[in-house]
Amino acid sequence: MTWRGRSPTQWLLIACFVIVATVTAVAVVRTVREVRFWNAHRDEPIEGWMSIGFVAHSYHVPPYVLEQAIGLPPGPPPDHRRLARIAADTGVPLATLKARLLNAIVHVRPPYPPPGPPPPRQPPGTGKPASSAR
Repeated sequence: MTWRGRSPTQWLLIACFVIVATVTAVAVVRTVREVRFWNAHRDEPIEGWMSIGFVAHSYHVPPYVLEQAIGLPPGPPPDHRRLARIAADTGVPLATLKARLLNAIVHVRPPYPPPGPPPPRQPPGTGKPASSAR
């Protein structure tokens, strides 16, 4: 059978296979790139351009531990502000913020006991924790 002699069903199956193979290849490439990125950025020195989430991911700690360490109120995650912006908004020098974050990171990693569960989140626009809002 030649390429031109295939039925429409066969062409459809070939097209589906090519599409699935392409999507799979793209997913594999993206996963490999992400793994390589985070392996290269493990325990990065804390800088003002980083967010709480980036620091948490780099140091393998829960973000709520870092939020508690710098005095952010529990709220809807995630806080995407840069550390320099958080320092400016709270009036705390960036160096103090870095020291608090590093202290929390040291104390959340072994040999210290693991952190407890995250605090209840507050729904946006309310002053009460989610568990007591009725």
